[in-house]
Amino acid sequence: MPDWPAITKVLRDAGIHVAEQVVPRSVGGGDISAAWRLETDEFPVFVKTGPPSSADMFSAEAEGLAELAAPQAIRVPSVIACGLEGTTAFLVIEWLDIERPTRDTEFRFGTQLAELHRTTRDRYGWHRDNTIGLTPQHTDRSDDWVGFFGRNRLGFQLQLAAANGFSGSLQDQGAQLLDQLPAFFENYVPAASLLHGDLWRGNWASVGGEPVIFDPAVYYGDRESDLAMTRLFGGFGTAFYQAYEASAPLAPGHRARCDLYQLYHVLNHLNLFGSGYLGQAQELMRRLLKE
Repeated sequence: MPDWPAITKVLRDAGIHVAEQVVPRSVGGGDISAAWRLETDEFPVFVKTGPPSSADMFSAEAEGLAELAAPQAIRVPSVIACGLEGTTAFLVIEWLDIERPTRDTEFRFGTQLAELHRTTRDRYGWHRDNTIGLTPQHTDRSDDWVGFFGRNRLGFQLQLAAANGFSGSLQDQGAQLLDQLPAFFENYVPAASLLHGDLWRGNWASVGGEPVIFDPAVYYGDRESDLAMTRLFGGFGTAFYQAYEASAPLAPGHRARCDLYQLYHVLNHLNLFGSGYLGQAQELMRRLLKE
């Protein structure tokens, strides 16, 4: 059980009072961490809790939310507190009364995501590592996108897959694909755009008709990788893509690169959830090797 007295003390020190008789309510949405709604005298808050080993993950998430909020392109929940008290790591953010997005909200989100991606840096990566799900995500800064993606995304996931017993043709195809990676970027050098990093349908919502994003895996890289993730599991309507491409048209070759960027996430799911994703990973590799 989380150390609620310690957490509420942190909130009180931040000027947010929680009555002693208030009991946090467990809520859905915490696939990796426990998730709670906590009533304060000012407003409800969303609290993630976990063991001490979660402290660095929560800290990176808090910094990622702040990074996404800075350009003021898309609404992001405010970070209220983050830390480790005793045996409880925690992250406290703004509570969001989310609703199902309308077509207008999806259109607005497409435009706003394009605006977010206009926030760029001189180098790919980020100042700290974070996680994608429970998997470490390395973000060491680089001037070379192909090298960064090959080493820190596909190469790292293939190494994890080998350690998890997925060898044979998966590793053979992976080695071939890593060798051929530069071919997907002929005449295309992506800007180092600010990325959400894990933009599936469960990590965005509507609040009062306005798009809001959360649960990021932030770094700076090719904006096409965010769009590839939106297509992997569905849930984004045509209005979203129409708005995005009207605001920020995609470069030639983006369809093949979409498969490439989706492969990273499919390999991550293979490593997190097992062999149910092996066939999908191999099919993506076969398709990419034919390009």
